[in-house]
Amino acid sequence: MDANTIIADIKKRKLLPVYLLHGEEPYYIDLVSDSIEAQVLDEAQKGFDQTILYGKDTDFVTIVNAAKRYPMMSDFQVIIVKEAQHLKWKDDGLLLQYLENPMKSTVLVLAHKYAKFDKRKKLYKVAERAGAVLESAKLYDDKVAPWITGFLKNEGRQIHPQAAAMMGEYLGNDLSKVVNELEKLMLNVPAEREINAQDVEQHIGISKDFNVFELNTALAKRDTVKAFQIVNYFAANPRTNPIPVVLGAMGGYFIKVLKYHYLADKSPQTVAKELGVHPFFTREYEVAARNYNRQKTFAIVHHLRMYDLKSKGVNALNVPHGELLKELVYKILY
Repeated sequence: MDANTIIADIKKRKLLPVYLLHGEEPYYIDLVSDSIEAQVLDEAQKGFDQTILYGKDTDFVTIVNAAKRYPMMSDFQVIIVKEAQHLKWKDDGLLLQYLENPMKSTVLVLAHKYAKFDKRKKLYKVAERAGAVLESAKLYDDKVAPWITGFLKNEGRQIHPQAAAMMGEYLGNDLSKVVNELEKLMLNVPAEREINAQDVEQHIGISKDFNVFELNTALAKRDTVKAFQIVNYFAANPRTNPIPVVLGAMGGYFIKVLKYHYLADKSPQTVAKELGVHPFFTREYEVAARNYNRQKTFAIVHHLRMYDLKSKGVNALNVPHGELLKELVYKILY
């Protein structure tokens, strides 16, 4: 099941005896867990029928004993085990036995964060039969910008593709962090207006002119002056522009340029689909491919790998990261 379906069912009071929430991305685990904690019981009922436990501080005897109680002030009692990844899962026999015939009046939430639950375990299959299992997977970096657009659309808001791309490049795939910044934007930008790059710069602090997104665009156009302006800015501000982030974004960009060269159908719709980019950006990849043929693009990808190693001290001990970026940009352009 996905998080939105589970939350919709919770709102309709379609509650299940167990929710096993697991995976490397904590955002959806927290979203479902918090929804159950907030919506199943009112404040008066929570004092009697809601129990919050933590994996480091509890065990299966405590969990099962609590789960077997009857609610006092409501039709349901809620037991939420946070940080369930810290439980001693090799001793899960008692919980397995309970889940084979769970209390219908108990809602048991197991929030197993930062790691996948072992699907080979019998308990996983029993939990699937008894209730709902949600796997919250990490989002790939190139999917963050579309995710941002979709999240805001669900909130009745719009964002310009460039602004979404800027946020995706700099915030990474920590969705909790991304959502915090999006909520900040929604508070500060009028609802009737599209969120743009200037809003991202003003309210999140990502420069709309000096960021890796604009560096890639300048390189695509072979705009030498702009490219070196940006890389000089990075060299002067290494903390806000760490080289792993810059190299990662550049690498992803030129891999897409390489893919573009091998597309048989270069229509905007196909390019957008195959490269996983917004249609707004397809023209830029066409320009980049014209400026860098296949051989040169392969060479650029090689340079990026070499400078990634150099940034980690391989054959470039004590060389400032800013100087490495300048060298790299020169080799890309020339």
